[in-house]
Amino acid sequence: MDFPDRGDVDHLIDPQPLPDFARVRYEPETDAVADPPAAARTELDRLDFDGLEPGATVAVAVGSRGIHRIDDVADAVVAAIRDRGFEPVVVPAMGSHGGATSEGQREVLESLGITESRLDADIDARMDTEQVDTVTVGDTAMPVHVSTAARAADAVVVLNRVKPHTNYSGRVESGLTKMAVVGLGKQRGAKAFHSTAIEAGYAETLDAALPVVEAALPLVGGVALVENFHEETAHIEAIPAGSFTDREPALLERAYDELATLPVDDIDLLVVDELGKDVSGAGMDTNVVGRYRVLNAPDPDEPAINLLYARGLTDATKGNGIGIGLADVTRKAAVDQLDLRKTYANALTSGSTAKAKLPLVAPDDEFAVRTALSALGGYDPETVRIVWIRNTQDLSTLRVSEPLVEALPTAATVTDRVSLSFADGTASFTRD
Repeated sequence: MDFPDRGDVDHLIDPQPLPDFARVRYEPETDAVADPPAAARTELDRLDFDGLEPGATVAVAVGSRGIHRIDDVADAVVAAIRDRGFEPVVVPAMGSHGGATSEGQREVLESLGITESRLDADIDARMDTEQVDTVTVGDTAMPVHVSTAARAADAVVVLNRVKPHTNYSGRVESGLTKMAVVGLGKQRGAKAFHSTAIEAGYAETLDAALPVVEAALPLVGGVALVENFHEETAHIEAIPAGSFTDREPALLERAYDELATLPVDDIDLLVVDELGKDVSGAGMDTNVVGRYRVLNAPDPDEPAINLLYARGLTDATKGNGIGIGLADVTRKAAVDQLDLRKTYANALTSGSTAKAKLPLVAPDDEFAVRTALSALGGYDPETVRIVWIRNTQDLSTLRVSEPLVEALPTAATVTDRVSLSFADGTASFTRD
């Protein structure tokens, strides 16, 4: 597809004067676990491995991205299992991610630093599943699929972060329950889950499917992680099988309290340098940008962002541009990074088709910003509220338009004043 270049569109929108900007350091007080791998090893003692014979195979289900030191924590869990006399094997538990292929899921794990050589353990990335039952959620019948690799093990331990989900809010969101039901369901299970959840409710579908998964798998339990504002590990807790939905709501509440958010809620224009699956399952954390864009799920009330400009993709997302549809404007450089096969595999499996839509594609930064400012209506550089961030995971350093400075909370400190300029259409900030 050919997108307009500057010569095609430059005359359509006049340049606007730019506001002054401030560089801001935002650092709310947080707690952090000093040694996450050691804490994970200690917590593993809370799980019951007593029924296993020496040499038994223990599948470690892992695969969520953006988790602080996930490679070190996974390595510690695998080593602790081996020290108990068992044979650990890593099973990717990520639904359709990695393009819904075995090779792609290995590639995702490698991007997280999880490899066979690093963990000294085999990775069984088969996408095969077994349909173990059918559950009815509301009026919808849903087949429940379970990973063949996980089912073949003598025991299963799930390792994941508990956090707000990017499509809905409820008693249980992202965490051990979701990884067991959706992640270990591989593409077939994830597709069945999302199709049902969109109609009958996400939490309701998890509640209905989890007992079936627990009955079909030799599930010992899971290791849950909660992160703080800085995306560092704030809490680690092992939860025995059968207790996931009892314990996760409290951990989720803590995760909400620790959630990284923007320092202000009312924003005219949010500029995001990069989106990607390594940042959030939705490319951009929907709880940060205030947009779910999922059928039957109302968007969060806060923050209220009028327009969003997404400039590009992370290298680690490897072309999966899910989340680009959350933006109102992007640029040609971002579209050039897209791998539509991976993006479509994610969108079609999750049912979040809106997140894969292309927004207006500007030729460069300068025209994208010009377009956004014009679209605000009644634009005034003396009052416009602009926030510019690297991504929705890194909110410690950001730039805000000068009119927002007085609205910043006490945890936000202005470090210097900067000016926005465009060289050959590309945005850059320089210190005043």
